[in-house]
Amino acid sequence: MNRKLQSFSKYMLRQRCVFNSMRSISSSIPTLISHKHHVGKDHLVYRTIGQQLELATQDYGDVEAIVSYHEGKRYTFKSLLKEADALAAGFRKLGLQPGDAIGLWAPNYLHWYLGMMGAARAGLTSVGLNPAYQGPEMAYCLNKVDVKAIIAPETYRSQNYYEILKNICPEISDAEPGKIRSEKFPHLKSVIIDSSNGLKGTLRFDDFLDLANQSEREEVAKIQKKINPESACNIQFTSGTTGNPKAAVLSHFNFVNNGIHVGNRNQLEGERICVQVPLFHAFGVIITIMAALTKGATLVLPAAGFSPKDSLNAIVDEKCSVIHGTPTMYVDLVDTQKKLQVPLGRIKKAVTGGAIVSPQLIKDIRQILNVEAVHSVYGLTETTAVIFQSLPGENGDTVLNSVGHLTDHIEAKVVDEQGRCVPFGQPGELCVRGYTSMLGYHGDEEKTKETIGADRWLRTGDQFILESNGYGRIVGRLKEMLIRGGENIFPKEIEDFLNAHPQVIEAQVIGVPDERLGEEVCAFVRLEDGVDPASFTAASLKAYSKGKLAHFKVPKYVLVVDSFPKTTSGKIQKFKLAEIFKEKQQRLEATAA
Repeated sequence: MNRKLQSFSKYMLRQRCVFNSMRSISSSIPTLISHKHHVGKDHLVYRTIGQQLELATQDYGDVEAIVSYHEGKRYTFKSLLKEADALAAGFRKLGLQPGDAIGLWAPNYLHWYLGMMGAARAGLTSVGLNPAYQGPEMAYCLNKVDVKAIIAPETYRSQNYYEILKNICPEISDAEPGKIRSEKFPHLKSVIIDSSNGLKGTLRFDDFLDLANQSEREEVAKIQKKINPESACNIQFTSGTTGNPKAAVLSHFNFVNNGIHVGNRNQLEGERICVQVPLFHAFGVIITIMAALTKGATLVLPAAGFSPKDSLNAIVDEKCSVIHGTPTMYVDLVDTQKKLQVPLGRIKKAVTGGAIVSPQLIKDIRQILNVEAVHSVYGLTETTAVIFQSLPGENGDTVLNSVGHLTDHIEAKVVDEQGRCVPFGQPGELCVRGYTSMLGYHGDEEKTKETIGADRWLRTGDQFILESNGYGRIVGRLKEMLIRGGENIFPKEIEDFLNAHPQVIEAQVIGVPDERLGEEVCAFVRLEDGVDPASFTAASLKAYSKGKLAHFKVPKYVLVVDSFPKTTSGKIQKFKLAEIFKEKQQRLEATAA
């Protein structure tokens, strides 16, 4: 072998060694980590909710902004701005200052919506209070965020709001309207009740609308530029399953921009939206109210509380082209439509969010509700509602298998237990960063730091898979994962399987204690009409699952229920399902003894 050939051979040998070494190193370091930053084509805007309402009035003045179907009331954007300024002036006349908190405690009544808009125009912070709250819960919330005024109805169903307030704050009935003095609630000064009755210590909502004179109302327009878009506009109480709820503080900047990007993705301009979700929740206040406000869409409130029959009637009578609802609401809407066969006509889109949606439910929404497209939105209260959402024109498979595409101007990554990014397509905890992140938890710096790091990454607590194309899907809540004999099991997979069962309307899966395996799988199911509950057993489900589901995922326990315990926002309360299972087991043990 000549010297040149020997030299070349040695060179190639060295290069091969280097290549093999690099290949060995690269095999241990993922080159495509699940980290994505989606910069949108539309710039973020720097404006308040009040300024956005002014723009909507300029662009869509005579278009209906909201229709309260169940109250028989309608407002155009022009009349809405006029009423909002009347309320804002009234708040100022009561002595409320920018930054003060006003509680909105009601189901979906028009006065809730007007109260939110009036508060925004006055620079106040509206506080969404669950209309199902009882006295102790209200007492906690009022003091937690220093609520100075409350707007509420007198009653709704069995709930008497005025009596609840009097029970926790007896000073109300002896006070002059707007001058409450309470040692227990030192900040609370005013209670405004939507009622035809004159209730002691309160202002009637209709009277409150006339509280300020014309010049005081005109002053409201002049203060809009003084309200900082980055200041707080809303507080959302998180629906925690243990302990007291945390109070997430959101800004005008959060609200307006998320509304714009939700409105863009869902192409809401000129649409009429059937609003099934509660207004106090993030789905209602941002995905619905703010998105409609930025696109001049009309909101239709079918009923004060969710009622599938009223929703179907409102869709027909008000010619709704879009539906908003949580998965459990769509389950009930589909079930009611099967029975009533209301002539719905073609509906452009159904927007779903607030919980994981099964592929079978998406198919039912399309076929039974006659919906052209199902759009998914995903996010948290702490992320101002939406961080992933469907793109216009997506194919059916994309909607079935994801929660949408990363929204504009948001950065996302998926990390393992040590906080390191995992490769695309692998599960881990989803973290996000961007304009949507809350200002923090009110009065809870420690919890805020646990959720948002110094680097501004917000931890969602969701087990998530991010793809390189920007789409993502939820595997489940980290806390909901159950471990059966060392096998990690996510309830969503089993729920999707059960929801496709021909006899099942809806299924929820939890882990329950087991001495040998640590945890076992327990399924709660709602069955189709006519199905004998006694025939739907763990044994029959095991037979049905053979060859379709891994044996360790097949539920050991099956409980048939008529309904699921839910929050007012439509989320299933799985901790209550665990309590139901525990009570049933205790009864069985007592009987056996």
